[in-house]
Amino acid sequence: MTILVTGGAGFIGANFVLDWFQHHDEPVVNLDKLTYAGNLQNLASLEGDARHIFVRGDINDRPLVERLLSAHEVRAIVHFAAESHVDRSIHGPEEFITTNVNGTFHLLEAARAYWSDLPEKRRAAFRFLHVSTDEVYGSLELGEAPFRETTCFAPNSPYAASKAASDHLVRAWHHTYGLPVLITHCSNNYGPYQFPEKFIPLMILNARAGKPLPIYGDGRNIRDWLYVSDHCAALRRVLEAGRPGETYNIGGCNEKTNLEVVQAICALLDRLAPEGAPHSRLITFVEDRPGHDRRYAIDAGRIQRELGWTPQESFATGLEKTVRWYLAHDDWVQSVTSGAYRDWIERHYGASFPPQSGPPGVA
Repeated sequence: MTILVTGGAGFIGANFVLDWFQHHDEPVVNLDKLTYAGNLQNLASLEGDARHIFVRGDINDRPLVERLLSAHEVRAIVHFAAESHVDRSIHGPEEFITTNVNGTFHLLEAARAYWSDLPEKRRAAFRFLHVSTDEVYGSLELGEAPFRETTCFAPNSPYAASKAASDHLVRAWHHTYGLPVLITHCSNNYGPYQFPEKFIPLMILNARAGKPLPIYGDGRNIRDWLYVSDHCAALRRVLEAGRPGETYNIGGCNEKTNLEVVQAICALLDRLAPEGAPHSRLITFVEDRPGHDRRYAIDAGRIQRELGWTPQESFATGLEKTVRWYLAHDDWVQSVTSGAYRDWIERHYGASFPPQSGPPGVA
């Protein structure tokens, strides 16, 4: 038996595959389109490992997915494949609909056809785990209760809307066709192998290069931060014991403002890589992005009560591991920061420079 992982060369997907083989010998068929954020170097340690079967392909290619499911006798699908960057979704939403909505539809239909033909015992054991985001719930005010699994959807960006749409499809395929699905909503992930367009690695690498550290608005937007290995452990637990048709919120219990995160990164770099210190002098406030959600917070009580999962990393320990990883992997950073990536950063942030003045005491 085998599991099929979609998007397994991306940040969370690759970490999941690596984590899987630390706990299981069960083979993984890894289907990834290898867009700009997918990188086989994330999986270099698995080269020559017969348990890892990599296939370059698109989840919209339903015949390919159907062949993989049948040929490898897949018992579960773990669906990571998605366009996931909010700013990119604002500049070009069509890709997000194509991958996150249409791709999930084609994957569900391939899974349904395959699952329908399985013998009864294997039908009962099959699972479709859809990995989603807390952004589908919208934004919270200060003091407002964290998102629960019953919170109504209110997505505020094209990315969040595309993920909400895919969640609805997954839920509908369970209630209409009986497909045994599981849905998870995670808070902001961070850790090794995260593409440098995302907030934490962008700040680490810019600080190392002596470049401005761009923070939207007043820097007081709040996110709950989840170390990626904790997320992977939660997903393994949901796949093992989650109830079909149910949703589980996965959070790190680490609410931080964006400014607090950057200040913590600067303090770590001042200690671990002191050349250029103090790095906080690089903090730069830029024009806020459209529809910027003020606060996300996850109530992870259900997965803790029902499945016994709790995060093992605090924000301090997880962030230090992350900074140390990026400091030790300049080769990986150089390989992923292509010319296309640098052009995108310049195009996106260029309009906001020269820097605006930050609030007193920041720099």
